[in-house]
Amino acid sequence: MNNYPNFSNYGYQIIKELGHNRAGGRVTYLATEINTQKTVVVKQFQFATTGAHWSEYQAYEREVQVLKTLDHPNIPHYLDSFQTPSGFCMVQEYKNATSLANLATSQKWQPQQIKQIAISVLEILKYLQNRIPPVIHRDLKPENILIDDQMNISLVDFGFARIGGGEVAVSSVVKGTLGFMPPEQMFNRELTTASDLYSLGATLICLLTNTPATEVGSLMDETGKINFQQQVKHLSQDFIIWLEKMVQPNYKDRYSSAESALDALIPLEVLAPSRTKKLTQIALITIIVYTAILSAAFAIFRVYNIPVNQTIEFTKIEDFYPVKNKSKCLNRQK
Repeated sequence: MNNYPNFSNYGYQIIKELGHNRAGGRVTYLATEINTQKTVVVKQFQFATTGAHWSEYQAYEREVQVLKTLDHPNIPHYLDSFQTPSGFCMVQEYKNATSLANLATSQKWQPQQIKQIAISVLEILKYLQNRIPPVIHRDLKPENILIDDQMNISLVDFGFARIGGGEVAVSSVVKGTLGFMPPEQMFNRELTTASDLYSLGATLICLLTNTPATEVGSLMDETGKINFQQQVKHLSQDFIIWLEKMVQPNYKDRYSSAESALDALIPLEVLAPSRTKKLTQIALITIIVYTAILSAAFAIFRVYNIPVNQTIEFTKIEDFYPVKNKSKCLNRQK
């Protein structure tokens, strides 16, 4: 016998619990919409029966407001919301996927896969940033990025999201996750379209270095800058430079938007060329050069009707060129 809440009066049957934050009064359930038999997600906020703060309830209200304005295949759609005697519930589209945080111990990502994850998230951020006004997620981290068996990415949890107008307004309360928040967010300064890029960069570095999200602080030095270069020597220098720019403390030193970061990333090689590959490239270039030289030599022999096995001699270029002097080049038999 489970202790799941009964939402049948609201049209939903709980299947199982997906996750919870008891301290914040939040529980997420997998459920079935009774009329359509569709699988959905129900997020319950138990404001009346826990020690949750009013700001937690405001986060849910904000998420509903933001999600109602969004229509993107990689952002679970808002479907419904209703009040209960103990709080409030929001219903969303269900994505059959797992968070990057939950896969941290069981999945070792290859660099090329991580690049694909980066491209997919940047495509979502590009959509959010191109809206008028732009949407800043403010809590981008492994826990809020879902991935399925086909490498399809979904971005979830817009409870801290802010709909900005031009320059994004400063919030009166610092919201986000330590280690993934950019400095301007930590110190409650003005947010920009570069702010979410820092969070994505930190997430990618965690994946590349096999660092659990809860230990992201271990990558930071005493100044708060993320240092990871020594752990990714197998990556190309261009890709490392791209990552460094994503997590620059000063937002002005990062890419200005998801679109510019995406354009810079797509053509990059992820892995550093191996020594064997370098030697192979050198050998290939050498063969090409020698082939070109031999081809040019045979072309000259054909132009001057010189048998390939016949010896020729000339002492200066004028004896060989122009054509009118070519007879001087021939070695006359004695």
